[in-house]
Amino acid sequence: MIQRKRIYAAYAADDGARFLVDRLWPRGVAKEAAHLDGWLKVIAPSTALRQAYHQGECGYTELGERYQVELLSQPEAVACLADLAERSMTQTITLVYAARDETQNHVQILMTILQDEFGAACAAEGKTQL
Repeated sequence: MIQRKRIYAAYAADDGARFLVDRLWPRGVAKEAAHLDGWLKVIAPSTALRQAYHQGECGYTELGERYQVELLSQPEAVACLADLAERSMTQTITLVYAARDETQNHVQILMTILQDEFGAACAAEGKTQL
């Protein structure tokens, strides 16, 4: 199963393998305290797309559309997504992010892509499975 969690939330042993999916390191978080198994910059939105969203140049729906095109057009990102989906069949994967908005962020979009394109089992909220 794949779940999501803000990096500022407390680490839990049942988080499984934790991967940061932001391009920038979160402010105020020590690397040791993050309890990460990896930092997957390759599947984070591009700097240009992230800035366009944060500056209001595109809305959440457009972010989702552009982010999906971005991800699925990059072979390295597709391979990473396929690996995450495969690993999620045998272990819990937690995608860690820093966004303040817990309902409309790139990780929500990423989990939808993982589910729709790669058949990964993704949690709807926290640890609640779909």
